[in-house]
Amino acid sequence: MDAADRELLQTTVHDALVAHAEAHATAADDAMLGVPARADGVLAELGWLEMLEAEPSDAVAIVAHELGATDTYASILDDVFAAALGIEPRADLAVVLPAYPGTAFPADGAGVGTARAETAGELLVVRDANEAVLVPAAAAAVTPVAGIAPRWGATRITIDTVTGTDVALTPGAWDTAIAAGRRAVGHEIVGANRTMIALAREHALDRTQFGKPIAQFQALRHKLAEALVAVEATDAALVAAWDTEHAPEGLMTAALAKALAARGARTVATHTQQVLAGIGFTTDHSFHFFLKRCLLLEGMFGSADSITLEVGRHLLSTRTVPTLIEL
Repeated sequence: MDAADRELLQTTVHDALVAHAEAHATAADDAMLGVPARADGVLAELGWLEMLEAEPSDAVAIVAHELGATDTYASILDDVFAAALGIEPRADLAVVLPAYPGTAFPADGAGVGTARAETAGELLVVRDANEAVLVPAAAAAVTPVAGIAPRWGATRITIDTVTGTDVALTPGAWDTAIAAGRRAVGHEIVGANRTMIALAREHALDRTQFGKPIAQFQALRHKLAEALVAVEATDAALVAAWDTEHAPEGLMTAALAKALAARGARTVATHTQQVLAGIGFTTDHSFHFFLKRCLLLEGMFGSADSITLEVGRHLLSTRTVPTLIEL
């Protein structure tokens, strides 16, 4: 996909998600625990699954980014994870993801899911590195997670007996799926972070103190600059993760990109909330939705701290430092 086509696709996805959010806006959406309408149908109309098959890197990067940037919600992780496992994604198939936070196999049928798990016809459970099972959804107990970001739609899944249709996996499929999930979550965090910076910038331009906009104060400009640097660094790491997707170092670049996204989100949250000052701590301002979204996503497929330990242990065990990208 060339640059012009990519820009057109991003604009199309952005406009469609914004229109969806405006069309389904309710009083509940403005409340702290309000759950907005899902945008899965909008993405289906745009040909999300076809995009994922034809141009996976652009499809995931654009759609995940715009979901985070527009504060809309869809269960794309099910499709991204299933496709990475080599299983054809479909609208009625939900995936049992690793327990939060972590990357271990949900072999016993216990793990985290998206909102799709509540309506899916089948659940995909990965038992081990070689085998997955398609389990009828009726065999599972699915409970919405009322945590820090209930709007995202995370669910807790438990299955007493994991029986169904066995599906063989290719070697390394689980690690590939974890890397795919980390890239998708990283893009969603970047999208949310960019909007957090935009909200803080808008506030800095509008808010006056001592007779002039606070955007003119050097200390606040530095905070916004540091936040932008953190986002751009994460974006660059995600580009590198896609460039090495099929290379041996692809698993590590995806892990580092996800860790950098989580660490960068903390920097962005700290600086933008300080710029927003008191209004940034209230539910009257939309900032808190993006902040809570990032707090939830930080733990998906491993937190920044756990990934750092994971990479460090790998380096100690191999006694080598691989060249991940050519500069």
